[in-house]
Amino acid sequence: MPTSKANPPYRVRRSPIHGTGVFATRRIPKGRRVLEYVGERISHAEADRRYESKAHDDNHTFLFTVNNRTVIDGGTHGNEARWINHSCDPNCESVIDDNRVFIEAVRTIQPGDELSYDYMIERDPSDPPDIDVIFACRCGAKNCRGTMLLPPARKRKKRPAASSGNAKTKAKAKSKSKSKSKAKAKAKATVRSKTPTKAKAKVKSKGAGRR
Repeated sequence: MPTSKANPPYRVRRSPIHGTGVFATRRIPKGRRVLEYVGERISHAEADRRYESKAHDDNHTFLFTVNNRTVIDGGTHGNEARWINHSCDPNCESVIDDNRVFIEAVRTIQPGDELSYDYMIERDPSDPPDIDVIFACRCGAKNCRGTMLLPPARKRKKRPAASSGNAKTKAKAKSKSKSKSKAKAKAKATVRSKTPTKAKAKVKSKGAGRR
């Protein structure tokens, strides 16, 4: 259920986390759609052009990736949503619905609480060594990972080849391995087939995803 634009349950003020934040002025129930992240809708190429001269240690942008073609620049024609801070233990989440971005409460928010969501900013091979410092997190949560970036992807360890067993056992193990691979591929295909395709399909976003 969306909130009324005429009487929103939040206001903008200085934040103890960082700079400006958004705070609840009344109780916001879990599942409530609080506000929409709006701004100028531009291409990824235009987003890169606008911020190409930005210093490498400047993490301040209002870009929010919608899909592989569109980015919302909240710095142009944006609203209060652009001031919502990151948290590793957020009370909101970003949701993409019909190519629009909304901020929804994931638990009941009390008056005075600061609104937050996990930016889940993706890493890039071209990131400088001090990227975690540049995007340091100050949320203060017990589970704070210390950065607004997603954790580095873990490299899968290769299993050592079997050193014993007869040919029949090895063949059986190989066959079983192939069966598992097929099952895994089928599962992935099923997940893809379940991806919503309707205009009103609702999927959880992966956060801003751009810097």
